Amino acid sequence: MKTFQLPRLGRLLDASRQDVHLDLARRVIVAGLAAVLMAACRQGEAEPRANAADTARPDTTRRAEVIAAAALATRTGVVPFRVPAESEIKDSTVLAAVRRGRALLANTRDSLPRHVGNKLRCVSCHMGDGLKPNQMPFVGVYARFPQYRTRSATVEIIEDRINDCFERSMNGRALPRDSRAMRDIVAYFAFLSYGVPVSSQVEGQGIPRIEPPLEGDTARGRQVFAARCTICHGADGLGTNAAPPLWGRHSYNIGAGMARVRTAAAFVKQAMPFDKPGSLTPQEAFDVARFINSQPRPDFAFKADDWPNGDPPPDVAYPTKAAAKRQRAPR
Repeated sequence: MKTFQLPRLGRLLDASRQDVHLDLARRVIVAGLAAVLMAACRQGEAEPRANAADTARPDTTRRAEVIAAAALATRTGVVPFRVPAESEIKDSTVLAAVRRGRALLANTRDSLPRHVGNKLRCVSCHMGDGLKPNQMPFVGVYARFPQYRTRSATVEIIEDRINDCFERSMNGRALPRDSRAMRDIVAYFAFLSYGVPVSSQVEGQGIPRIEPPLEGDTARGRQVFAARCTICHGADGLGTNAAPPLWGRHSYNIGAGMARVRTAAAFVKQAMPFDKPGSLTPQEAFDVARFINSQPRPDFAFKADDWPNGDPPPDVAYPTKAAAKRQRAPR
């Protein structure tokens, strides 16, 4: 494929993203300071003064949670789901970057073989090229970053989230943040957030959770898989030309979000089977998700460092250092 060097793209995107990041940073700092001051006032009124030993040890976890909560409180509500038209892009250089970014997400393994370690593409999980509501769409994602994430216990920018997918869902290697591929993907995400206020929720974002969560059964799940999934994913679950592998060395690794049963069940219920999405019952979705995620898949070398505050979700499939430490701590 012939490539072109577009030196203006980096400057355009950098300037735009710096403005967005500075604006978000100001919001987070102002809201965070206000929340911290209010919390301190309430604590001073309601609780006795801490002793010297307590004050000497800063509660960094609590401070991060307060700032994150304050940032979330600034969100401006829910906006309608909308896929922008390319005609809204007025700069031809940015338009070229957006188109390249879209192509990378649709042809990830072929376009970025050094960074993809399995047979998945970004759109294997983000259905309809990431443009379908309630099926993990890309629409509005750019506007929700920077974002505090409990898995890393840090405020992440969108490049961090993209590389999470490359390292976990794609079982590959992170993209350099200053690479053209990363800039193109970010450009496409930015385009899909045209008109979305910063930090807003978008109708149809993510996947609707199944509430309450159910217990899956692998025996029943095997039967559901045989009846409803093999036509696309193959009887052995290792994929076909029509659909990606669900387990084995060419599938997502254990650190991926889809390796969590609740996440997989919600995805299956909403988006599968491909020809009849939404036709499975919640129990069938949990059963087949449990069966799929009980199968062997690649490891993720840094999984034990996830959720460093010791607060992993209940369906995480592996132990973490922080959770183990919390369990050992005296009560």
